[in-house]
Amino acid sequence: MRIALCALLCCLCSVPVWAQSGSVSGVARDETGAVLPGVSVQLRSDDGAVAETTTAGGGQYAFNGVANGHYVVSFTLINFGTARNDVQVQGGPVRAEAVLHLSLNADVIVTGKSTFTNLADVRDPEASLVGIAQSASQGAITARQLATRPIMRVGEVLETVPGVIISQHSGGGKANQYYLRGFNLDHGTDFATTLAGMPVNMPTHGHGHGYSDSNFLIPELVSGVQFSKGPYFAEQGDFATAGAANINYANFLDRPIVRVAGGGQGYSRALAAASPRVKNGYLLGALELEHNDGPWTRGDDYQKVNGIVRYTRGDAQSGWSLTGMGYRGTWNSTDQVPQRAIADGLIGRYDNLDDTLGGDTSRVSGSFEWQRAQPNVSTKFIAYGIGYSLNLFSNFTYFLDDPENGDQFKQVDDRFVTGAKISQRRASRLWGRPMQNTIGAQLRHDNIGTIGLYHTRRREVIDTVRQDAVKQTSVSGYAQNETAWSPWLRTLAGLRVDGYHFNVDAGDPANGGALNSGIVSPKAGAVLGPWQGTEFYVNTGYGFHSNDARGATITRDPKTGDPADPVTPLVRAVGSEVGARTVAIPHLQSSVSLWTLGLASELLFVGDAVATEATRPSRRWGVEFT
Repeated sequence: MRIALCALLCCLCSVPVWAQSGSVSGVARDETGAVLPGVSVQLRSDDGAVAETTTAGGGQYAFNGVANGHYVVSFTLINFGTARNDVQVQGGPVRAEAVLHLSLNADVIVTGKSTFTNLADVRDPEASLVGIAQSASQGAITARQLATRPIMRVGEVLETVPGVIISQHSGGGKANQYYLRGFNLDHGTDFATTLAGMPVNMPTHGHGHGYSDSNFLIPELVSGVQFSKGPYFAEQGDFATAGAANINYANFLDRPIVRVAGGGQGYSRALAAASPRVKNGYLLGALELEHNDGPWTRGDDYQKVNGIVRYTRGDAQSGWSLTGMGYRGTWNSTDQVPQRAIADGLIGRYDNLDDTLGGDTSRVSGSFEWQRAQPNVSTKFIAYGIGYSLNLFSNFTYFLDDPENGDQFKQVDDRFVTGAKISQRRASRLWGRPMQNTIGAQLRHDNIGTIGLYHTRRREVIDTVRQDAVKQTSVSGYAQNETAWSPWLRTLAGLRVDGYHFNVDAGDPANGGALNSGIVSPKAGAVLGPWQGTEFYVNTGYGFHSNDARGATITRDPKTGDPADPVTPLVRAVGSEVGARTVAIPHLQSSVSLWTLGLASELLFVGDAVATEATRPSRRWGVEFT
């Protein structure tokens, strides 16, 4: 009897012990469904107790012997946004799966157009842009979103960035005009653009500093556009004061593309693209031919030949790609005309007063991208070379300055650009809190063999206004820290250092010379949330834009011979922003921000007149809702 009673008491006592523990397990995957090994998984209880593990080769993890209670399971992997799950353990097994999404600040090799998803339609939107973005004005445009828009000109790919407006003048082959946050950005100043890791902006350009010609872009190959606004991010330097956009190309296509299109006003376009598997990689090739006249009496006769060959091996975490691109465009242009000439019936609305305007341009490039990602470390390296040329004929005043020959002029830019970028992201912990440190270095050298302005008559050179050769080198280093102090507080702190060397070999020795300049730009930010799919952001930072090297060494006006004051080589910018983002409403992602941006001086080298203008300091502010 005593033995039976003891056995019964032992059984009764053992039940609560068995019921007080359970397990938490699951699998971590990326948004394409592939498993993710090496993910750091943390199990945190309400009282602050923490257990950690790492996903195995099949993406699986497990915590055994977990006491009953409420827990937060966090999943962290370099280049991916942190995912979190709330679980309740009640004496049995609990499954907590994770889908990790590529982080907006992860400059990774894109392996397909499915790399980006519609961030408003993912199953768990709080684990996508909310929980990843570092400011209210940072975001991504997906390939699917681009596919739903009619693209009439290549520049409209960037017009998908909220708030960016793009216009065009002087023929189809010239760079677009960009507008953002109250700026007339001209052809790209204060808006930094990269494509497939290579810079698009051209400093010290024959037509305008920061000239950003994106006509070599093929919209069908774009896998996504990552964008940000304001000088808040350490990896972004020159021109990224108002904003920046990184356009990614796909490494392979779901199926070959053959498109032939035609329409009114002499429009025709043909595109063929395919990406067969070659050995253990993909060989992407595309060829684009285009012609367009526009509505003008004298057609633009814009002719474009554009191609790309890209070989890629690896995946989204580790791999490499080798890319070659080639583009050439020629065109006529019908520029601005006097309104009174139309009112008096001298010319029609689509006529011109100089039928020899237009230009030609070419861009040939080669680039190498390499990335290696381990569970807690990711390293990225890019090297590139770009050969570029532009010949542009314009006439703004017709016969005002030279009644005999006219005022037509030619602008020339002929350069070779080389550069490299390397960065490393490392995940670790600070006092038990998840932390990611990023360090990087960037190098760019522009060897501008000829940059000049010439007086012409019907495209024939009459005399040289100014002709120079410029060598411009920039070296930068940066560091950035991201720390998650709690599930509802993340901070961002960064520092960037830029050094420039300008060497101008001027036709007029008085306007030549060499000089060095440098600038230091600290950054900071904080993210609060998410709560019910809503986050709040505070960002501030210093940035800069450079000025034309010729403007930094000038002492004498090339046209008049009068003394000229040189401009500051690097101009300070400072910006701040507060905002919020929410996905609380299904299938709708909304953001609002209040921002301000100031420049020490909007100094400008005017390529059309080969003169410098120094305007007063400026400050802009506004409210954006997206």
